[in-house]
Amino acid sequence: MRWCLALLVCCFLAAVNALSSSGSRLLAVLEDTDQKDLYSTLWADLEARGYDVSIESPKSDELALFKHGERAYDHLLILPPKSKGLGPSLTPKHIVDFMNKDGNILLALSGKASTSSAVSSLLLELDIHLANDRSAVVVDHFNYDTLSAAEKHDVLVLQRPGPLRPDVKAFFDGEGVLALPRVAPQTLGGESALLVPILSAPATAYSYNPKEGMPAPEDILATGSQLNIVSAMQARNSARFTVLGSVESLEDKWFSASVKTPSGTKSPTVNREFAKQLTAWAFKETGVLKVDKVEHRLATEGAELNPSIYRIKNETVYNIEVSEYVYDKWVPFEVPGNDELQLEFTMLSPFHRLALKPVGRTDTSTIFGAQFVTPDQHGIFSFRVNYKRPFFTAIEEKHEVTVRHFAHDEYPRSWVITGGWVWIAGLWSVIGGFLAFVVVWLLLCACHRQA
Repeated sequence: MRWCLALLVCCFLAAVNALSSSGSRLLAVLEDTDQKDLYSTLWADLEARGYDVSIESPKSDELALFKHGERAYDHLLILPPKSKGLGPSLTPKHIVDFMNKDGNILLALSGKASTSSAVSSLLLELDIHLANDRSAVVVDHFNYDTLSAAEKHDVLVLQRPGPLRPDVKAFFDGEGVLALPRVAPQTLGGESALLVPILSAPATAYSYNPKEGMPAPEDILATGSQLNIVSAMQARNSARFTVLGSVESLEDKWFSASVKTPSGTKSPTVNREFAKQLTAWAFKETGVLKVDKVEHRLATEGAELNPSIYRIKNETVYNIEVSEYVYDKWVPFEVPGNDELQLEFTMLSPFHRLALKPVGRTDTSTIFGAQFVTPDQHGIFSFRVNYKRPFFTAIEEKHEVTVRHFAHDEYPRSWVITGGWVWIAGLWSVIGGFLAFVVVWLLLCACHRQA
């Protein structure tokens, strides 16, 4: 009986580990639910990775993102609606509230039809803008599929972003080409570090409204890398919002299609693998960091762990264990490229800012450490690690300690300080001179009396 129970527990844990780090409940919003068969491979892949996929119409009366004040779903996949709105349960305010509750969202657009006003308003809330207008589509006369878009040139054939973008390579790596039909382009507003492009249009691409005909060169507002095909925003609470400009690229026919470029090169698409990587990042299967343990102590053998009080000029050691979630398990985190994890020992401003180097490793985490001397300043200090990078969830660790001055019996003796030897010699020379004067004076007085 016991081994049966243990087997059931192991199976349950295995099932749990095969899910996203933030939950398995996925709501797919599809206005025409009869079209769900167009994305059957996508649904099957998501369910095979452990997601509980619910497909609902935005017009459904039972649709609600919250129940009893909590999220009813962990992730939201919105396919482009044909109507102007997404219904009373999916207003821009509700969706932003969903993100504020740590929900993750993947929004797919299409240049085949005009983007709804509700979706446009939602994107404006996040400072993401639709290029030119809501009916724009991206065309490229040098990078298109000659088999399916010989005349319109609106089916882009592009390399995956990994080989071209070192910052996203860890999440979207691999070789092959993507087929992106009828892309609705986006531009990112401002200089916010929360907004990052995943895949940008090539330099020869531009956007225009097919309903208005070919525009004059001066009427084109955005071209080349200004146009984003896939964009992402990671909020300050690490909730993720991803925008895919081509919903058709998720259809079954493009998962197994072959494309041919104007140069005559014919190759199969890797849309299915890219969709897996994109949904994995959007729904927090990758790029999720976790702090397992934080330790600080004096650099002496047998020192107390995590003391609340240090003394000025103490040799101190700080260690932090960081794990990264990759699809179905926690693995040791490796800082990418030339980046580094940093430690600040700060009061009102940092007294030390040090690079944390790998000093050890466990089965699921990397131990980063640094050693330093506490400053010659007493007060309330903090060990602080603040790691915020695109495509990774944020790490914010702050531990306060008190740094005191020397106690009265901890100051070094005067003869130990070599710089004070001159003053000590001067002191003893005065004392010696005074004693010599007294002795000579007494001797003179004694001689005078005898005389």
